[in-house]
Amino acid sequence: MNIKVSKKPEAKKSAKRMVIFPAIVTVSYGILFTFAPDKTLLALESSGNVFLNIAKPLGLVFVVMLVLNLFIKPAQIARFVGRETGIKGMILSAAAGIISAGPIYVWYPLLKEPKEKGAGNSQITVFLYNRAVKPFLLPIMIAYFGWKYVVLLTALTVLGSIACGYSLGILIKE
Repeated sequence: MNIKVSKKPEAKKSAKRMVIFPAIVTVSYGILFTFAPDKTLLALESSGNVFLNIAKPLGLVFVVMLVLNLFIKPAQIARFVGRETGIKGMILSAAAGIISAGPIYVWYPLLKEPKEKGAGNSQITVFLYNRAVKPFLLPIMIAYFGWKYVVLLTALTVLGSIACGYSLGILIKE
């Protein structure tokens, strides 16, 4: 007996989920507008201003993500982790971590192979630590927190990753 499984119900459920939040927001504004039109218009205007403030950085985020995903693949980055030793290897690992994309769990199997071929725990630690620095999110951070904060936070994150990598290397005795 052949049973055909249709994916259409899942697609319909997904489409419904995508509409739920905007629908709830629209209905909420409609209800609130009947009771307090002035305050509702003020809230709607405020929401619009927030959207306009993040639209440019968010657009830049999408462009950078597109370019990174087109030209840099996870397998390419995984090859550089641990290729060198010392500070040069740490800097390569930090850079690879910063430009890496995708969910973290995808990187575990990709990093297993270099680890088995001699990549150090220090370099892998630095790579994973620097996944927290996302270039495509920097414009949004700058919009909210300013240049000084973002530059200092990013520099301290990278330096902290190297310190953590060296510490782990000493503790595990590579």
